[in-house]
Amino acid sequence: MSTAGFNSQNGTGTGQTYSNGPSQNPVAPQQPPGVGYGMTHQPTYHPMQAKATPPHGHPGLYPSGPYQPITPVCSYQPGPPLTSHPAASGQSLLTRPLMGGPPSHTPPQSASPGPRLPHAQATPLAPAVSSGSYYTNPQQPQPMAPAWQYNTAPPSMGPPTNISTPPRGPAASHVHPAASSAGPPPPSSTAYSPAPPPPHVPHSVAQPPGPGMPRTPQHGYIQPGPAPPPMTPMAPHTYQPNRAPYGPPPTGPPPTMKPAPPPIGPPMANATPPPPKADGTVAGNGPPAPNSYNHVDNQMGVPPQPGPPGRHLGHYPSLPPGYQTTSAPPNASSPMHPAIQAATQPYTQPYQQPLGGPGAAQLSPSLAAMSLQSSTPETLRVVNLLQERNLLPPIPIPAPTPCLQQDLQRINCNPEVFRSTLTSIPQTQSLLNKAKMPLGLLLHPFKDLSQLPVVTSSTIVRCRSCRTYINPFVSFLDQRRWKCNLCFRVNDVPEEFMYNPVSRSYGEPHKRPEVQNATIEFIAPSEYMLRPPQPAVYLFILDVSHNAVETGYLTVFCQSLLDNINALPGDSRTKVGFITFDSTIHFYNLQEGLSQPQMLIVSDIEDIFLPTPDSLLVNLNECKELVQDLLKSLPTLFEKTMETQSALGSALQAAYKLLLPTGGRMSIFQTQLPNLGVGALQSREDPNLRAAAKDVQHLSPATDFYKKLALDCSGQQVAVDLFLLSSQYCDLASLGCISRYSAGSVYYYPSYHHQHNPAQVECFQKDLKRYLTRKIGFEAVMRIRCTKGLSIHTFHGNFFVRSTDLLSLPNVNPDAGFAVQMSIEENLDDMQVVSFQAALLYTSSKGERRIRVHTLCLPVVNSLSDIFAGADVQAITGLLACMAVDRSATASLSDARDAMTNAAIDSLSSYRQAVLTIQQPGLLAPACLRLFPLFILALLKQKAFRTGTSTRLDDRLFAMCQLKYQPLVYAMLMIHPALYRVDDLTDEGALNVSERTVPQPRLLQLSVEKLSREGAFLMDAGTVMYLWIGRNCHPNFLTQVLGVPSYAAVPDNLYLLPELDTAESQRTRAFVGWLRDQRPFFPSLHVIRDESQLKPTFMQNMIEDRTESALSYYEFLLHIQQQISK
Repeated sequence: MSTAGFNSQNGTGTGQTYSNGPSQNPVAPQQPPGVGYGMTHQPTYHPMQAKATPPHGHPGLYPSGPYQPITPVCSYQPGPPLTSHPAASGQSLLTRPLMGGPPSHTPPQSASPGPRLPHAQATPLAPAVSSGSYYTNPQQPQPMAPAWQYNTAPPSMGPPTNISTPPRGPAASHVHPAASSAGPPPPSSTAYSPAPPPPHVPHSVAQPPGPGMPRTPQHGYIQPGPAPPPMTPMAPHTYQPNRAPYGPPPTGPPPTMKPAPPPIGPPMANATPPPPKADGTVAGNGPPAPNSYNHVDNQMGVPPQPGPPGRHLGHYPSLPPGYQTTSAPPNASSPMHPAIQAATQPYTQPYQQPLGGPGAAQLSPSLAAMSLQSSTPETLRVVNLLQERNLLPPIPIPAPTPCLQQDLQRINCNPEVFRSTLTSIPQTQSLLNKAKMPLGLLLHPFKDLSQLPVVTSSTIVRCRSCRTYINPFVSFLDQRRWKCNLCFRVNDVPEEFMYNPVSRSYGEPHKRPEVQNATIEFIAPSEYMLRPPQPAVYLFILDVSHNAVETGYLTVFCQSLLDNINALPGDSRTKVGFITFDSTIHFYNLQEGLSQPQMLIVSDIEDIFLPTPDSLLVNLNECKELVQDLLKSLPTLFEKTMETQSALGSALQAAYKLLLPTGGRMSIFQTQLPNLGVGALQSREDPNLRAAAKDVQHLSPATDFYKKLALDCSGQQVAVDLFLLSSQYCDLASLGCISRYSAGSVYYYPSYHHQHNPAQVECFQKDLKRYLTRKIGFEAVMRIRCTKGLSIHTFHGNFFVRSTDLLSLPNVNPDAGFAVQMSIEENLDDMQVVSFQAALLYTSSKGERRIRVHTLCLPVVNSLSDIFAGADVQAITGLLACMAVDRSATASLSDARDAMTNAAIDSLSSYRQAVLTIQQPGLLAPACLRLFPLFILALLKQKAFRTGTSTRLDDRLFAMCQLKYQPLVYAMLMIHPALYRVDDLTDEGALNVSERTVPQPRLLQLSVEKLSREGAFLMDAGTVMYLWIGRNCHPNFLTQVLGVPSYAAVPDNLYLLPELDTAESQRTRAFVGWLRDQRPFFPSLHVIRDESQLKPTFMQNMIEDRTESALSYYEFLLHIQQQISK
């Protein structure tokens, strides 16, 4: 198995160039070392001894009938076993974890410029076993499995190591030094010592004055109840490379399932060796960008000058903001989906301990006295996951609350825009390593906001050293000086900044909008432009082959564009153009003065050229009638075509030449595998291997043509969006590169047909309307800064990394999310808080240059219990998903699955060994992490990562694209869907939205035992919804909501709820519509019965139940307990 690293930007562990994602392409050129991103040592995947991971991918490993209990094999067997809890006939045996937030582990990524490593090898299948047991047998050796080492600088790359999953082979031992069970962490440890800090662009010139935060002892938190039996602690273990391995699953008939006996001593820590060091590079083969804003963002910088020593001279009171705000988007006023609402609310969990003291713009040393351990917070309440069944709360989980002063927290950044995996930042890298949780940020920087302060000023105040924008978390030493909260330099307050436009008063800089709002937008002056702002330019590239005409998409596209042509974002300069293609390329002359559009055909696809360059992109206002004539005639123009070939590559080259002078947006509509000319592809999918239990092949591009073209487009401020409407394999792994590296989007409609799949047609129509009319930013760049001592080492999303920390975004849209991984380069001993700032510089569709700035402030802590108390389980899960997508492409799918499982094992092991001082039996987790194992299991069963279940390759790759690109609140629904009972909706607790009453049913666990034949249940899986009707559903629901007299009369392909004039119908439609309104894409709805073809898809989302190829939730918990106990 390859030990290639985990990389999402310029290059991969296999020595490739370019940015943003793994690509194991043999034709990619070698990259020179040292040119690339930020750190010279991107964290990389490092092989380690394996923990046994749960079996997946063995059809037939488990019986498919009623639940068959099995006996776990544990490394300890002291005393009598605990009593088993047999399930009733036909019921799953489940134990639910409490709702909260488990932290997870993220795989570091590598950009090694060295020689290509061996390709990932398929994981060997285990020898036949005669029982359904999933535990390993101590007699047989097992290949090694991966684990992620977070946030540290890696040493040199180790040799390749085979990695596999237990049911397909025996497990090797995984024994590492145990972390201390109490007291502050040691200054360094062998297993977790970070490598020497890499060269890093300094963020500041001075250290902040003030006392350091006092270290606090670590306390054990004990669950209420009778005292546990005395435990005999085990001697600390050391790493034993030659230790006898654990073995494969035992053979024999499955006995009765019993929980694993409790361990007799503290489990040893599952330390992960530091990953290898690698260099990242940035390369692109396109011409240099005419609009490179790298130096624009820094142009006002001057050589650092030592400022006067910082003194705290008192603080200024805060002032509620009141100034220019932008208009709210259409849905901004309506209450939100519970999951989204929870994410956007100010942090409300009991973790917060309000403190009095200085105001928002003055960080006082009184913060140094804060400790989360003055009392046991709810987030650290001990939960035994094997005993507490109903852990999923009835409402969505809110984001955890940073432990900040009320003044600071009140103005902190909205967690839906800017969110950290840990809301308490560890003081040192060694402390972070000991916690075994990933440190990273999740961003939704261009999100539609109902309240966005907009400031117009000729002077934008920034730090003269690190270029940070002034924000609410800076310190004012007096009226004339402020201290940067990222590099601590003291700066002068410009004279213009002394005037407050809100109060129209002079001499109160601390009351300016910039210092009262964590999210703000500036209208940039001319020094932020390298050329006049570009116009909005939209170019549509349409597949018109026989296959495309058969799907009927062309009619829907043309009608949608006709309906929304006046709503396209832009101004009087907006330009549009059209290219169609099959085996030839067709251009359309839309020059003003023509009586009708002219079609110009270029058949030489090997040497493409533009027949009339000046009349193919036209001003929309001046030529609107010609554009409308073309859209009306296009669907009939090709209805008789018999062309079956697709020259997509040549069409893209022509489009690139057309947009070269201006930049803009390309929208591609493709319905089949490109099979002619440059960029031609061949089918790589074997339908017989869709349900393979071993590694999935062809997750990487087949050619680098689309990646190289995307980088050329990015250099010329062109983004490419891909709409894939196909019933056959289209190689999304290759085609998706055109959007990933140009900051575009991918839309996928499998089995699209205008007659046979009306639900997809509705989905396409709604998505296209949103796509055509949503806000857009052109020629954008984004930079993320952080307090001195912290560094960013890996980005996730669709972009190109232009320099160490500058993301190139030719287009930015309000539906795009990003994630970054971070490490701690220098100890944060003298700091009580740290800050992170994301600045997005873009050109609006109206031609204004704007800067949107988000700033987040978090506390620094020095104890493991405080780190665990602030863990954000959803953010950790989202970051892990991004990392696992990269690991699947750079190493293997089984590698990514094993690493995710080990993330849960490592974090709970660290909590048990280092935070709990009194060991108790069972699988223990802090309340904030009680859902972590459930979310990891959900990821393992998600379409992107599942094995043993038939999954089309393009479906799997699109799921991976979604996890990397979607903002966290939407991605979490795709990972762990929401289940509601809807046949008994009432107005109790309902919301009032636009004079509609929206019921609020409670969330249910994803298990068949929660379904009832007498009910109807709605599953919201993010991009799709399922309404499951029980066989004995009450006739009142059938008639009042579905408009059918009986269960048998429910149509097979019902995807619309009829508009009936009944209270039940209005409630149900109001609830479904309200859920849909909370996201930018349109989820289709499928009404399903027991006989429906979609029922297996619905049941696959029942994450807590066992399938033939995957564990139940209870079995997964037992597996984690066994691994922690080793």
